[in-house]
Amino acid sequence: MNFSKNEIKLVRIYDHEQPAGYRILVDRLWPRGMSKIKANLNEWDKEIGPSKELRQWFNHEDEKYAEFKDKYIAELEKNTLTSKFIKTVREQLAKQNVLFLYGAKNKKHNQAVVLKEFVDNKLD
Repeated sequence: MNFSKNEIKLVRIYDHEQPAGYRILVDRLWPRGMSKIKANLNEWDKEIGPSKELRQWFNHEDEKYAEFKDKYIAELEKNTLTSKFIKTVREQLAKQNVLFLYGAKNKKHNQAVVLKEFVDNKLD
């Protein structure tokens, strides 16, 4: 059980309000129009994002979200980098909040939401 006061926060990279914390871009693609300096990332874990095929299939269509979530979780379970990613998040949460940054316009139905739920479950 994680009793620390720090948490994973979902932050749209384009939002003006950017909370403090360890900044991880969790998109496979670099956010359009965003400079590296303005992004101010600690890391970019593009390999943790959904595959190109899954991303293109989903196409941010809300009616596909439930199926997208299942397929993305299956990808995360198979991804050899997932355990390293979770370890990094766990280590950073001991010190500070961790921000999962994403570019999607839809704040409720995107891969960062799925990833946060997945990682939260692994950390418990």
